[in-house]
Amino acid sequence: MAHCFARTSLLSRALRNTHALRVGSSRSFSRTLAAGARQSPTQGQNEGGYGRRTKAVIEDDMEDLWDNLEEPEMAIEDSPSSGHLILQEQRQILHYMRLIEHEMPKLVAYRKTFTPPTPAEPVVVRSMHYQGEVHPAMFKRVIVAPLDKLPLKSKDAIHKFKLLAGPRWTPNPPADAGVSGLDDWGNGYIKISCEDFPTPAMNLKWASDTLDKLIEEANNEAHQVSDIPVDLRHVLAKTRKAKKGDHLQGRLFHRPSIRDFPKEWLPQSLPQKA
Repeated sequence: MAHCFARTSLLSRALRNTHALRVGSSRSFSRTLAAGARQSPTQGQNEGGYGRRTKAVIEDDMEDLWDNLEEPEMAIEDSPSSGHLILQEQRQILHYMRLIEHEMPKLVAYRKTFTPPTPAEPVVVRSMHYQGEVHPAMFKRVIVAPLDKLPLKSKDAIHKFKLLAGPRWTPNPPADAGVSGLDDWGNGYIKISCEDFPTPAMNLKWASDTLDKLIEEANNEAHQVSDIPVDLRHVLAKTRKAKKGDHLQGRLFHRPSIRDFPKEWLPQSLPQKA
């Protein structure tokens, strides 16, 4: 009970002080108005009369009152959201610039000289990555190899390999295989991809084993399939879908190129003047 009574007395005292402050401020404002009304007649007449002088005094006092009631200006001003976005972009650019300056030189220790693949290494392996971001395509592995460089024993083995490969074989190199378009097509290319396993090594292993099985079965002379023609429907469908005109008038894989330009048409080199 004593604690409750003490809290009640403190609350009532605070309310009385607040009421006194309000009364005091209203009294000071009324005194200001009365002081303007008690000015001398001579001073009021010189400035345009009692009413104008009193009105000017009231307006000045009201401006002073509103100035005192305004909130103080903040010492720290924050930037808008667009400013923060610009600063964030600049921080990111500086972060990568620091990496280029301090971390990139350390990669010199892992530098290796490029050696072109030998005929014993005809397989091209293709992979994808997304700069550290996790993506389902990161685990996919694709292998591409020309049939002319595979260990196939005879023409019958090459023909059988084409039949076994099915739509994975194309007479021209795939566009995303990493093979130069200037290379001779020969007997075509095979492309095998896999993304069924959870790790890239497992997908590459499956594609490599599949290629080995195809080569082994193509070299098996127990089953001869030389009388079966090669199915080119997947090649024709892809060419027709591209809509480049190669499927018209027998121009499939026979579009003129720079190699077909007759050399005898080239101008003869002029003799150099002494």
